[in-house]
Amino acid sequence: MGSTAGRATAVDGVLDVPVIDITDWHTGTDAHRAALATAVDRAASTVGFLQLRGHGIPEATAQAFADALDAFFALPLEDKKQLRPPSPDINRGYTPPRTEKLSLSLGVPAAAEDLFEAFNVGSEASAYPGLGLPEELYPANIWPSVPGFRQAVEEWCARAGGLARQLTGIFAHALGLEEGYFAPFTDHSLDVLRMNHYPRPERETVLDRDQMGMGAHTDYGIVTVLWADRVPGLQILDTRGDWHDVLPEPGCLLVNLGDLLARWTNGRWLSTMHRVLPPTDDAGRVVRRRSAAYFHDGNWDAEISCLPGCVPAGTEPLYPPTTVGRHLSEKLAGSRAGRLNENAPREAARLRAACDD
Repeated sequence: MGSTAGRATAVDGVLDVPVIDITDWHTGTDAHRAALATAVDRAASTVGFLQLRGHGIPEATAQAFADALDAFFALPLEDKKQLRPPSPDINRGYTPPRTEKLSLSLGVPAAAEDLFEAFNVGSEASAYPGLGLPEELYPANIWPSVPGFRQAVEEWCARAGGLARQLTGIFAHALGLEEGYFAPFTDHSLDVLRMNHYPRPERETVLDRDQMGMGAHTDYGIVTVLWADRVPGLQILDTRGDWHDVLPEPGCLLVNLGDLLARWTNGRWLSTMHRVLPPTDDAGRVVRRRSAAYFHDGNWDAEISCLPGCVPAGTEPLYPPTTVGRHLSEKLAGSRAGRLNENAPREAARLRAACDD
């Protein structure tokens, strides 16, 4: 099956991203679960994004997490730079503004560096004793000495990670698989939480036309759980090549699918390209924006090849088999280390064909 033609609708340029309530997934009737799985399949096939209600993360947890982000990003730049990893190949610690070009992960050069700054934490090898996991893929986290930061971030990771694992069960059901199908691919998952900040300029600035808050990219792994301010900036690319604004509904988390699910489903489900324009107010002035993406990416050594039933008889899969570790390394070498990823020709073609409004 190839990618389904885009059937998502936009009102005043803002894309209608389906809102799905998963409150009763574990306790609902078979009919209720089937209807929910059908709604997820429709969103995954037409938009690649959905808005999640009933996610179970308390508002107090989200507020404590947002406060922790504010406290960290308010530090002086030189203090934050002390928390950079020893190498850009290590996906941890602080990333200063204008040091990444996300479009390179798709094999497309960017005219200018992205504006955002970020801080990453993720799965550590020490959390899985006895597995001999590679330290370069599961490195130790780098923590700032900001009171309460680590506690709030680890709590958010636990909640978002639990939600991501619940979603993989719903995904399996929607694809006609056993609910635990993805568990062997994710029991030592390479999960990363990336906290993003688009700072307000200290003085009025005129931005280059090609300047991006965050360049166009697809997410690399299985599923992303995204917390974000209700500030304009996030845009997603539909299957006709048009960019649309996306704003999360109050109380909802945005969820989008990554490359590995697109590979698994042979393009039936979409790993949707998205970007962040420099956030601006109604007067066109650059404003502050925050977001946090929890990437549930799978085991480094898991092999990803097309799922049963996703390749029509007499055809070949759209994507060759790969491993999670190999795929992530190629993508991260582009975005973080500035090396053009030459193994994303389909995605690069989509970006080059996009209508850049």
